[in-house]
Amino acid sequence: MYRNVITAAAAASFLTYFAPTASAHVSLQQDQAAPGSFKAVLGVPHGCDGQSTTAVRVQLPEGFVGAKPMPKAGWTIDIEQGDYARAYTLHGREVRSGPVAVTWKGGPLDDAHYDEFALHGTLAGVEEGQRLFFKTVQTCAEGTAEWVEEPAQGQDSHSLERPAPALTILAAETAGHQHEASISAGALEIAAPWARAMLPGQPTGGAYLDIVNTGESADRLVSVRSPRAGKVEIHTMEVVNEVMTMRPVEGGLEIPAGERVELKPGSMHLMFMQVEERFEEGQTVPLILEFEKAGAVKLDLPVKPASAGRGETHKH
Repeated sequence: MYRNVITAAAAASFLTYFAPTASAHVSLQQDQAAPGSFKAVLGVPHGCDGQSTTAVRVQLPEGFVGAKPMPKAGWTIDIEQGDYARAYTLHGREVRSGPVAVTWKGGPLDDAHYDEFALHGTLAGVEEGQRLFFKTVQTCAEGTAEWVEEPAQGQDSHSLERPAPALTILAAETAGHQHEASISAGALEIAAPWARAMLPGQPTGGAYLDIVNTGESADRLVSVRSPRAGKVEIHTMEVVNEVMTMRPVEGGLEIPAGERVELKPGSMHLMFMQVEERFEEGQTVPLILEFEKAGAVKLDLPVKPASAGRGETHKH
């Protein structure tokens, strides 16, 4: 995220430094996020001046900690370890070092093809408006394409020839459910859990969370339970002939390797039934998630206002 200006010396090295146009540069699939769990997905749209890409190296910015790269068929992974500039609290413990760069080697990725390279980590010690730069270098047979430039103060990044993929930090309170801390269980990370306050007389309650599988094999959420409800089910939601319909997920919910499964308003969610005392804003609701491989995970869901996440209102 920090700025380099193209100099005459840089121009002199052009023969071994290929310069694709900025309109097709390596970029982040999601370029805004709040503090907390984050999956950085970098899209690589082309090779080096027509050549195939054989390696992709990503320098991890300060503030993106505990990173784990997603494996890719046909590619090996090198993880460079180093010290952080400061100490961070990650999953309840203090960390001062960790991955600082990741390189995928192999492929090759043909110039005519597109691919994605993903890392999962935690945004920590960051502030609203801050920009993190994931400086990326593609290596080809006879040169490199280096996406490492950072804009100067007030400069438009679109004016750069080789801009580094950038992530802008959002305010935690305005970023919906993305900012809550994550909980680890084996290869899984459960992030942003919350429940919606129930209105008087409302018979059911809804809850939401993200599940990220950082491992190399799939897991499955086989059951959900809570002392606050007689039954908790995973429900899907879809519109059929302009009518919103919901139904329980049969056989458990698969969490594919290297993927994020989101339970969110207007989509898949947890449904609490046979609730004797309605959820009220400011409370917490205990929940137990039972996974096929990761086992039982206990967590508390903070209860947000009944209006939270009402972009897509639904009724049961």
